[in-house]
Amino acid sequence: MVLAQSTPEAADDVAAPVVSGNGEFLMELAVGTPPVSYSAIVDTGSDLIWTQCDPCTNCYKQPTPIFDPSKSSTFAKLPCSSTLCSALPQSSCGSDGCDYLYTYGDYSSTQGVMATETFTFGGNKVKVPKVGFGCGEDNEGDGFTQGGGLVGLGRGPLSLVSQLKQPKFSYCLTSIDDAAGATSTLSMGSLAGPTGNSSATTGLIQNSAQSSFYYISLEGISVGGTGLSIPASTFALQSDGSGGMIIDSGTTITYLERSAFDEVKKAFKAAIDLPVDNSGSTGLDLCFDLPSGGGSGDIKVPTLVFHFKGADLELPAENYMIADSSVGLVCLAMGSSSGMSIFGNIQQQNFMVLYDLAKESLSFTPTQCAKS
Repeated sequence: MVLAQSTPEAADDVAAPVVSGNGEFLMELAVGTPPVSYSAIVDTGSDLIWTQCDPCTNCYKQPTPIFDPSKSSTFAKLPCSSTLCSALPQSSCGSDGCDYLYTYGDYSSTQGVMATETFTFGGNKVKVPKVGFGCGEDNEGDGFTQGGGLVGLGRGPLSLVSQLKQPKFSYCLTSIDDAAGATSTLSMGSLAGPTGNSSATTGLIQNSAQSSFYYISLEGISVGGTGLSIPASTFALQSDGSGGMIIDSGTTITYLERSAFDEVKKAFKAAIDLPVDNSGSTGLDLCFDLPSGGGSGDIKVPTLVFHFKGADLELPAENYMIADSSVGLVCLAMGSSSGMSIFGNIQQQNFMVLYDLAKESLSFTPTQCAKS
């Protein structure tokens, strides 16, 4: 991508610490000169990089100080003629530059002015100048409050991956069962990866109708060693751009096309010898009552394998069964969708996930991410 007025210098290899939040994962970075540290949701399902900015018209309470661009010597607003302004799904030309509105699938949104800044990445203190980002002055969404913004890692020109021109990146998401504060790393360039003999590798698919997403080819699912009767076409990307499955670090649980999820749900009900909880109290589709006085460790759960094209990915039980002894329930961390399916972040825990955009491949390598 050639970017007028604001091109990051030579693409440095970047590493940033990643910590687990409540259903999200956040990377630690800093913006401006002098650098102001904040944490941002890691999202492969969108493109825009943004942080909350003063003066705010509608900002939520964030854990770190809100960025004040007037105190940075490297802040510059993007002109309406810039390539990044043109790449926005919704923008307008304000009195002093490019105004944006960016919305997400859960109806959350950020609105403000597009600018460039120097970003500092905490893992190896690499400074990257002139990164295009959204200076958010009106930000709405319950999921945002764990950090000060979001870093889009999608395929589109606005994303960090595209702006740094990095052909490879990887992350390793710690388990929700790990101790609070457990960190792992998001890496770009030569630092990304590695893969090994235990890696499961499948191809990435591009969809011109949804060009930001990373599509993967899911061909089937097995529960307890038995393949489910799900037609292969269920997860196929359709000629009109609908359907298919994407991998998304910013979505918590996996969502499967409804008919496929019904088969998975039926198989888990048959395999787990516990009463089904019908209260709906957790918001998840399938939960079971834990035995009174018993822990979740004693429960026999069936194996779960996702059969991607060229790669059979067997998940650890903690990547799909979530127990909460305080309410006496254990639940399947999956749900149903209509149309597009999503491979969420709980299912990606304790795998090194490597995106190789030169090879158009995605690799999963079992890894204790808190120790990596």
